[in-house]
Amino acid sequence: MVDRLTKDYGHGRGIFGVSFQVAPGEVFGFVGPNGAGKTTTIRQLMGFSAPQAGRATILGLDCWRRPSQILRRVGYLPGEIALPDGLTGSQFIRFMQGLRGARDSERLRDLLDLFQLDPRSQTKRMSLGDKRKLAVVTAFMADPDVLLLDEPTSGLDPIMQDCFIEFMRREKDRGKTILLSSHLFSEVEAVCDRVAIIKDGEIVSTVRTDDIRHNESKTYQIKFGTLADFQAFLTDCGPQVAFADQDERRVEVRIDDDDVNHLVRRLALYQVIGFKERKTTLEDYFLRFYESASQKGSHGPHH
Repeated sequence: MVDRLTKDYGHGRGIFGVSFQVAPGEVFGFVGPNGAGKTTTIRQLMGFSAPQAGRATILGLDCWRRPSQILRRVGYLPGEIALPDGLTGSQFIRFMQGLRGARDSERLRDLLDLFQLDPRSQTKRMSLGDKRKLAVVTAFMADPDVLLLDEPTSGLDPIMQDCFIEFMRREKDRGKTILLSSHLFSEVEAVCDRVAIIKDGEIVSTVRTDDIRHNESKTYQIKFGTLADFQAFLTDCGPQVAFADQDERRVEVRIDDDDVNHLVRRLALYQVIGFKERKTTLEDYFLRFYESASQKGSHGPHH
């Protein structure tokens, strides 16, 4: 639980009054651009520095006062991987096993196989992708009930990203509680139950991913047979048009469910050669929200 957490680094940087709660067994997404406050929040949850106001707890333990107890029960994957020099991947794994009390060698083998990692080479010679895989393996090998993942697939190739998403789905099905910070909307949408959008250090919206998928606001792509019809439609229905491409004679119209029949009746007046719905994505929601929040100033409305 994060309750009115504040860490002000000055010049508008930091987090300000951040509050959210992740239910047991929930996968909670945390999205926002670089510098919005995602990593700062996660570092507070790991007890790396004291908050200036508010508090954070995991499994009922205060994150600042009980960091060592939390570390034993939480899997943490940092956004930037810094591994000690002079160790092989295998030695680093043994070091982390001692720190975490992880003794399940079968789970470790399964993780190494799943992510196709040979840990015998020196950490300083590893590629960015292999370093990320090593961090993933050590975060999950103790089979913790709670996971804090900061940009977990950064540096992984697309095949490994898909592999990680599938693995996350399985962990979710096993009842894990996960906070996932990412700028990859497809990753968040694939596994998260709810998503918080953070902007300028404040949470400006929290939404269920199911609500985005079943949004009553729909987007339709329409292609016209003639340029004259394309232009006439723009003149007739301009305010509803979200996007227009004159060369392709194509428009995107964003309307509420209730207005679809009215749109179809209007389109009967034109020569239409293409009409299909474009599903709303988390990225659409995020961009629309960020644009509207930007127009209202740096502090968007709270929901």
